[in-house]
Amino acid sequence: MSYRAPLSDMLFAMRHVGGMDRGIAEGLYDDLSDGAAGQVLGEAARFAENVLDPINRAGDLLGAKLADGRVTTPAGWIEAYRQWEAGGWTGLTAPSDVGGMDLPQLLNAACQEAWMSANMAFMLCPMLAAGAIEALVAHGSEALRKTYLPKVVSGEWTTTMNLTEPQAGSDLAALRTRAERAGDGTYRITGQKIFITYGEHDMTDNIVHLVLARLPDAPAGTRGISLFLVPKFLVNPDGSTGARNDLRCAGLEHKMGIHGSPTCTMAFGDNSGATGWLVGEENRGLACMFTMMNNARLGVAIQGVALAERATQHALAYAHGRKQGRAAGFDGMAPIVAHPDVRRMLMTMKSMTAAARSIAYLTAAAADCAHRGPEARRARQSERVALLTPVAKAFCTDIGNEVTSLGVQVFGGMGFIEETGAAQFMRDARIAAIYEGTNGIQAIDLVQRKIGLSGGETVRAEIADMRTIIADVAARNADAFGKTAERMGEAVDALERATGWMQNALGSATDDALAGATPYLRLFGIARGGASLAAMALAADADASRISLARFFAENIAVTAGGLESMVTGGAMSLANVSDTLAVA
Repeated sequence: MSYRAPLSDMLFAMRHVGGMDRGIAEGLYDDLSDGAAGQVLGEAARFAENVLDPINRAGDLLGAKLADGRVTTPAGWIEAYRQWEAGGWTGLTAPSDVGGMDLPQLLNAACQEAWMSANMAFMLCPMLAAGAIEALVAHGSEALRKTYLPKVVSGEWTTTMNLTEPQAGSDLAALRTRAERAGDGTYRITGQKIFITYGEHDMTDNIVHLVLARLPDAPAGTRGISLFLVPKFLVNPDGSTGARNDLRCAGLEHKMGIHGSPTCTMAFGDNSGATGWLVGEENRGLACMFTMMNNARLGVAIQGVALAERATQHALAYAHGRKQGRAAGFDGMAPIVAHPDVRRMLMTMKSMTAAARSIAYLTAAAADCAHRGPEARRARQSERVALLTPVAKAFCTDIGNEVTSLGVQVFGGMGFIEETGAAQFMRDARIAAIYEGTNGIQAIDLVQRKIGLSGGETVRAEIADMRTIIADVAARNADAFGKTAERMGEAVDALERATGWMQNALGSATDDALAGATPYLRLFGIARGGASLAAMALAADADASRISLARFFAENIAVTAGGLESMVTGGAMSLANVSDTLAVA
């Protein structure tokens, strides 16, 4: 089945969760007025449907290849990238003074969803550029910005993040890649990085690597990490590419999914060392890299939404066409969509996808407010972004895994057969919960760093917003909403109690708090996502399907909130004495 971007769902979420209509009225989104959002998103959807989707399956089957030190991408990749570059899509949110369109993150989130749904493996390459642009704008020297930003913003050159090493995955303090001062303002980089997305490919004539490394006199731990820009080819004074730098792709990983995306082992400094330039200050590289990583975490959240949407479309079409068994109202064999359990699975897929989309778009809209909004509100909105980003990354990618798995289940035995395509979505989705900070790390970040922002006021404001929506549903007093207000009210109550428990535990029983971090994040996502679905159902132009989605979510998914609260507040005791149980035989 071909992908079709759900433009009406995207625009509805942008308007009623992302606050686009209000933002246009208040001047925040002047560039999205007069139908501009729909026009740009429509063009992005056409690119997704007509360029990216047709090469997705071949990319999965053929994959990227490494031979004689050269990586070749699957058939159609180069041609698709040329069209991407010609469309100027890399610069969608980049500042206008470096050649970008300076459009809102909210619009970009919707565009990214369409592109990722159509071909996640392809889109991993240009997705990285947005974070690199943000990092260079914020931390790069004038010379680096002048030399590299125009080519990256235009899409002529691509970028990478080089963090992970064999002994340093989530623990970056253990990295060993070295940087030596060359005496001319440059540095010589030596070491090995693994899991580098598009570390080598044949779509552009240069690749700009952002590399974490340690100087000889650096402090121990993460406080001694610096960030360097290391191009595949050195750049001549006139801006053209020059000599090959001392770096290479030493291997490609054979992966469960995203086969079309080359995941590289990169070797720096086989000879005299790869030439690099410092980004930001020495020993302050992690702060610079987190600028790029936070951007990427929202992008990864959208990957979860995108693959959930793709799997839902695929399963729904199959359920309408596949006939099996008998059902009321049908003569002979009925389509499986008529069977209650299949309907339950499909409604779970649709409602969870819509909830995840709402959280991703809400996070993007908060980022716009922090960047574009009135000065007096920017600090508060920045904290809201900080609070929502780990929730978006972890919740949306968990939903991506769960919904794509349900998609296989709807297909039954044929879902386990590769030719139907359902399995690819499940395989591709699995990585999103792992990279850009595992979901467990996102939960720890939420609990240890984010719910305490401004003395807890940031999270209290988020909960208050959810309560306002629920009160509006209760005031509507419409039969179509069923138990939506009651069940969502119970979920938010559970979140509020769990939040208070977490804040207290962090002061006296940190391990107990960390044991409950993952169920706490899930509880947060369910409450926030369900409240956002209810907000859309309340809109004046909402149809019955939006009300039924909000109701289904409230009555079938939000009801897990009480169990999650119990896991948060009482689950640690069950982990207290498990060493023998977990011992290796």
